[in-house]
Amino acid sequence: MKVLIIEDEKPAAKQLSKLLAQLPNPLQPMDVLDSVESSVKWLRTFPDPDLIFMDIQIADGLSFSIFEQIELRSPVIFTTAFDHYAVQAFKVNAIDYLLKPIDPDELERAIQKVQTWQHHTPSLDMNKLLRYFSPPTYKDRFLVKIGQQLNFVATTDIAFFRSADGLTQAYTTAGKKHFIEHTLEELEKLLDPRQFFRISRGILLGLSSLKAVHPHFNGRLKIDTNPSLGEEIYVSRERVNDFKAWLGG
Repeated sequence: MKVLIIEDEKPAAKQLSKLLAQLPNPLQPMDVLDSVESSVKWLRTFPDPDLIFMDIQIADGLSFSIFEQIELRSPVIFTTAFDHYAVQAFKVNAIDYLLKPIDPDELERAIQKVQTWQHHTPSLDMNKLLRYFSPPTYKDRFLVKIGQQLNFVATTDIAFFRSADGLTQAYTTAGKKHFIEHTLEELEKLLDPRQFFRISRGILLGLSSLKAVHPHFNGRLKIDTNPSLGEEIYVSRERVNDFKAWLGG
């Protein structure tokens, strides 16, 4: 089986090549490419490979651009670090996906699936692919009541959200407080997870408001924010590891 790897992260490409070499029927990649431009040039020059492993985001853009420039007949297995929900939706469009870091058993199953379907050309619906894997959009403002008027507050001006007594409050970086018509559970889906993190049942913290983090008793972390909430804020013990991972990006 002739295999092509399209991956711009050298450690990831090296690890995938290593896993392919360790299969019961070892595979040796024909080549490793790191960009849309080099991939299109290669695919226009050489015969179609039997299988392509393709990362979603590569050096010069989304790998979906390759499909827009050439007619690709090879089956594709996407490798991706995207969340499981998008991946599950994508799964109906391509041969398979491998979620990074790649699991050897999943790799072997994906190869077996390709071998089963090797006489069929996968149908790739680019509109569906782009819908699921293009950068998601998040809520950028909230409608609030200020006095007798309705206005909006930009998400970038919100330091954190707090839930108490069944109501949700948005605290701005200027120290103002507004009531909004969303629960914290809804907000977790509406907001960019890189910028907001649910540190406890009652607090959804904005990264921009984080001033300091202190170790505390019972495995918890104490948080200082700017502006201050006026009370002590803690990361619940069961969320500490995820919180640390969030801080690390």
